[in-house]
Amino acid sequence: MAKSDVLVIGAGVVGLSAAIAAQARGLGVVVIDREGPAAGASAGNAGAFAFTDILPLASPGILKKAPKWLLDPLGPLAVPPRYALRILPWMLRFWRACSPARVARSTTAQTALMDLSKAELEPFLTATGTLPMLRKGGNLQVYESEAEFQASLPGWEARTRHGIAFHHMDAQEMAQLQPGLSPRFIRGTFTPGWYSITDPKLYTLALAEHFRAMGGVIEIADVTALRPDAQGVQCTMGDGTIRNAGKVVVAAGAFSHRLSRTLGDVIPLETERGYNTTLPGDAFDLRTQITFGGHGFVITKLTSGVRVGGAVELGGLDLPPNFRRSDAMLKKAQMFLPGLKTQGGVQWMGFRPSLPDSLPVIGRAGSTPNVVYAFGHGHLGLTQSAGTARLVADLLTDRPLPMDIASFSPRRF
Repeated sequence: MAKSDVLVIGAGVVGLSAAIAAQARGLGVVVIDREGPAAGASAGNAGAFAFTDILPLASPGILKKAPKWLLDPLGPLAVPPRYALRILPWMLRFWRACSPARVARSTTAQTALMDLSKAELEPFLTATGTLPMLRKGGNLQVYESEAEFQASLPGWEARTRHGIAFHHMDAQEMAQLQPGLSPRFIRGTFTPGWYSITDPKLYTLALAEHFRAMGGVIEIADVTALRPDAQGVQCTMGDGTIRNAGKVVVAAGAFSHRLSRTLGDVIPLETERGYNTTLPGDAFDLRTQITFGGHGFVITKLTSGVRVGGAVELGGLDLPPNFRRSDAMLKKAQMFLPGLKTQGGVQWMGFRPSLPDSLPVIGRAGSTPNVVYAFGHGHLGLTQSAGTARLVADLLTDRPLPMDIASFSPRRF
């Protein structure tokens, strides 16, 4: 096959956004994916542009909750017993990342990427013809006790320091915003600056169509190894053939670390297996996205239905799905929203690529400047896709970067 200017590995929302941004710089771009556009986490997420979600998952607060959560095999955080030994090194790195000094650095870095992503989003949506898919309906986080609400306040104080608007509510105010919420929730916090997309799968497929319409090519194939050469990068395909590219972007989500390892970059990427159930659109009159933080899941209204999903199962890429986790979230959702109709749902499980410090890897490979990494966004791939695309396009074309990306370096580990 002919050599391409840029080969993007991964047709999820990050990979396609980066491909479109590179294409807009005049580069010839080919996207390769094992299954095709929107086949992974980009299809089944909650559809949120969570720009206010600046606090890393790795934090002192999560350390307090984790022991209780881990005792419940169907709770917000689970590690299957047969995967526990394998994930232990990652968990130790996660524990170290929870120190106050590291949390402060991660929060600063995350905020910078959020600010860039928010600034880039609407111009990107306009350029790709997807702006009508954007919603600005906010997010309501709810609390079952005064103690749970008080425990959340340091996080809101951190958001205040970064200029993020929010409004604390009592039960009466929440009932006006979202009728039908169980009275067990006595306090809440509404964040108006929380955007969403009408449907994450349809959005990602729309990006694929725009990319093709502008001359881009999407191929279904498997890349198993990368090797620098004098002309750029040699890509070994699943069938053993070699594909040549001037530059490569690795945006293959939870599979990305397998490729980085072939270049000598050992990156501690783990897989958060996320579960959800998408109910018919009339399942509940949902006015805003609701986050049940104490239980680790959200409920979102999409054009495809009402989606109940979230939680974290650190179980790698190979174990079979445990859809009892979806069932458990749906059962809780019906308790929390008593009018929720739970019939007719479609279950899903997908892989979130997560790093122990809750920050993605964005930067050049250690062995060659011709490979750019853009993966490990965890729960924030959709949110940070436009900002990551801007950074990748700048790296590919050697332009000055709009922010410091040292905190996202693949060599920080």
